Amino acid sequence: MHVTRGQILTRGLTHRCPNCGAKKLFVPGSLFALHRACPACGLKIEQDEGFFLGSMSLNYGVTLIFVLTPIALLWYGDVLPGRVAAALGTAGAVVFPALFYRSSRSWWLMSYYFFLPQHLPANRGPADDGPPAP
Repeated sequence: MHVTRGQILTRGLTHRCPNCGAKKLFVPGSLFALHRACPACGLKIEQDEGFFLGSMSLNYGVTLIFVLTPIALLWYGDVLPGRVAAALGTAGAVVFPALFYRSSRSWWLMSYYFFLPQHLPANRGPADDGPPAP
């Protein structure tokens, strides 16, 4: 394979294309717009509905575990008053997912190709490219 699992992890954590490593997954000047394909190598980024659903689930899970659970535990342990915990929880449930959006999209793409690296165009052999050009 040309692209190793280590490279896929590194590229995913730094929001780069898992195939070529270009930092062009997201449309410049936009926080949430994702290219349909990598402008550098043409890798299709959003292949089906599962990609959005998977990244949304990842975002929800990370928000729940790392933001809302600690707030709930601090409230339960009488470290935070109820109103403060409710305000922090509400703000955390809205603000953190928005800030984590890019990472969740990139990490989901990374996890897909980490487990299926042979699906990357850079890792396909000549026999997988289709018939030769006339």
